Amino acid sequence: MSTNYNVPRSRYLYAPGHAKPFALSRSKIDLFVECPRCFYLDRRLGIGRPPGYPFNLNIAVDTLLKAEFDVHRAAHTQHPLLEQYGVDARPVAHDSLDIWRQNFKGVRILHARTNLEVFGAIDDLWQNPHGEYIVVDYKATSKRARITALDQDWHAGYKRQMEVYQWLLRRNGLAVSNIGYFVYANGIADKQAFDGKLEFDVTLIPYEGNDDWVEAVLDAIHACLNGDDIPNAGEHCDYCPYRRAVTDAESRN
Repeated sequence: MSTNYNVPRSRYLYAPGHAKPFALSRSKIDLFVECPRCFYLDRRLGIGRPPGYPFNLNIAVDTLLKAEFDVHRAAHTQHPLLEQYGVDARPVAHDSLDIWRQNFKGVRILHARTNLEVFGAIDDLWQNPHGEYIVVDYKATSKRARITALDQDWHAGYKRQMEVYQWLLRRNGLAVSNIGYFVYANGIADKQAFDGKLEFDVTLIPYEGNDDWVEAVLDAIHACLNGDDIPNAGEHCDYCPYRRAVTDAESRN
């Protein structure tokens, strides 16, 4: 996988004063929160971070979980995982669900004040007896400890992800529960043999979201994109210190 960092992809870059709405994905919002400098270099100047490699096993788990929950969606039945955790909800059908699940399409809303078209692709949608829609996100990993809580620092990004989805669906006119769920599939690595299959311990983790921060961040993103100066790096960004170290090393030679 390679990227030409010398040729800005103008089609995807923000141009101040342009009348057409600028598409802004949920992941780019998270990039701004993590590091405004990396965000500006990416969306204004066309210099993105090195691309990551696809997590094909995670994608396979997502696909299988969607198929499994879709069976219960079609039958109007409750999934055994929800019964196990005592969650009174069911996978729900919606005319737009297939679109909302697609990458680069997803749930969309035009934020009129900033002219940003915000979007993000959800994994699943459930509904409780009160008629509230529940955002559901699938996660897959392989760790020794059983995953029962989002208690690591890097889980903050997962929580923001959930809250952006809740914000998007509310702006599309849906009554959305503050409580969302992460279906976490943890690959079991201590079996005696592989035998051509990987087993998972699947847990259900509730999270009470609060999307109050989204509007302010969109305003800050808009101001950043319209600025002429490259912002400071985020406090915990790993990429910016690396770039500085490379530049310093090259200047000494």
